Amino acid sequence: MQRFDPRRLPVRLAPAVLGGAAVVLAATIGVMGSSMLDRHFLTAHRPTPKGVDIKAIENQAFAEAPTRPGMSAPETMPVKVLPGETLEAAVQRTGIAPAEAHDVVRVLAQAFDTVNIKAGLAFQAAIAKPRGRRGPAQLIGLSMRTGPASAVTLSRTFDGALHLRELEEEVTEETTVAQGHIDGSLYESAVAAGADSRLTAEVVKLFSKKLDFARDLHPNDEFRLVFDRKFTESGRTVETGDLLYAEIGAKGQVSRFYRFVHDGKAQYFDELGKNIQGFLLRTPVDAVRITSGFGARLHPVLGYTRMHKGIDFGAPKGTPVFAAGDGVVEQKGWSSGYGNWLKIRHSGDWHTGYGHLSGYASSLKVGQHVSQGQLVAYVGMTGLATGPHLHYEVFKGKGQINPKGAQVPSGTVLAGQELAAFKTDKAEVDTMIAKAAAKPGAPQMAKLELRPRMGVIKARADR
Repeated sequence: MQRFDPRRLPVRLAPAVLGGAAVVLAATIGVMGSSMLDRHFLTAHRPTPKGVDIKAIENQAFAEAPTRPGMSAPETMPVKVLPGETLEAAVQRTGIAPAEAHDVVRVLAQAFDTVNIKAGLAFQAAIAKPRGRRGPAQLIGLSMRTGPASAVTLSRTFDGALHLRELEEEVTEETTVAQGHIDGSLYESAVAAGADSRLTAEVVKLFSKKLDFARDLHPNDEFRLVFDRKFTESGRTVETGDLLYAEIGAKGQVSRFYRFVHDGKAQYFDELGKNIQGFLLRTPVDAVRITSGFGARLHPVLGYTRMHKGIDFGAPKGTPVFAAGDGVVEQKGWSSGYGNWLKIRHSGDWHTGYGHLSGYASSLKVGQHVSQGQLVAYVGMTGLATGPHLHYEVFKGKGQINPKGAQVPSGTVLAGQELAAFKTDKAEVDTMIAKAAAKPGAPQMAKLELRPRMGVIKARADR
C-alpha cells in the first residue's frame, strides 16, 4: 500500500485552478456541520474546470483532508468489488468499522445505484490507521469512476463530516487519426494507439483478410487508423464509432483499406475500389506465430510421425477465433484429439475446421449461419495439445488442403457512379491523414489529430 502524500498531484494544474479549488474547499470546511451529509457541499452547479483532469480533482479532494488526532498519515488503497460482494463489504475491507462503511455507502447512494453493481467495480480509498495499530481505520477520502466520463469523490473534513462531489467531463465527438508501431500483436498495438477493444477486434478481422499475422507482421511495422470516437476533456475515449480507414506497412508494402457503403452494407476496399473481402480469411485468429505447419511432422504428444492436416497458430488461451468465411455451423463439440472442435460449411465444397478450443461463442449452435469475421470460439489446449493454440484446417471436397496455398475467390470491384463516390470519400480521408502526418514535432506513437464534428454533446455540473 502506497503512502498517501497530500503534497503530490498526478498532473500539473494551473495556479489559478489550484487556488480556486483551495478556496472552495476552505469555504466548505467552514460551513459544514459534523452531522451533515450534503451532496451539495461545493458551490451549487459549479462546473468542473475545463481541461482539468478528473483524476487530479479526485486526488485534490482528499489531499486537503487533515490528519485526525491519534491517527497516522493517510495511505491510498486500491479496492475492487469481488464476485458476490456488496459495495459496503468492499468498503469495509479497507479496515474501517462496519458502521462507517454503512455511512459511506449511504452517502454514495445519493449519486448512483450502490445496490446493483458489478464485480470488478474499482475505487481508490485514502485511509488513516490508529497510531497504536489498535482499532479500526478511518476513511479520509474515496474516489470512484462511475462511468467513462463521470466520477464521484468523498472527502472528510476536520469535524468528521463526509462530503460528496459528482464530477462529469464534457464529451465531444470527432474523427481521429491514430498511428503507431507493431509491438507484440496487432490487437495490443491498436489498443495502445487509442482504439478500444471493439474497434481493435474489427481491425484484426480486417487485416486477417490480407495478411498472415504469424509471418507477415514484425516489430516496428507501422499502422494507421482513422475512426470516429467520443472523448472527454482529459482525452479518455468514451465510445468508438465507425472504422473509416486502416493501413499497415508489412512485407515491404503498404496495405490500405477504406470503408464504403456498397449495396446497403459497409465494406472495405483498397485504393482502386476493389473489395478486399476474399472468400476465406488467411488467418482466423490474431496470432503472432505459427507453431506447426501443414505436412508430415513428429507429433509432440503421440511421439511418431504422421500427417498434420492443418496449421497451428500459437496464441494465449481465450484469444478470439473468427469464422474464416460466411457459412453454416456443421459440427460443434468434442472430437477426439482435436478436443473441442468446430466445423463450418461454406459455399461450394469448402469447409473450415477449428480445433483445441477452450470454448465457443455464446448461443452458437449447429445449423446456425455465421458471417466472415464473426466471433465463433476461443483458443484453448483441449484434446492432444501441449500448449494453447488454434489448429486450423481448410477442406476442399473430401480432403484437407494447405490453408496457405488455398486458391479462393476474391472480391468485387467498384465501377461507375459508385467508384466516383468512393473516390470522394477516399479523398477526404487522405486529406485528414496528410494533415496528421505533416504536424510538426508530432509523436509517432498514439498520435491523435482532432477534427471536431458535433462539438460538445453533453455537459454536467458538479452537484
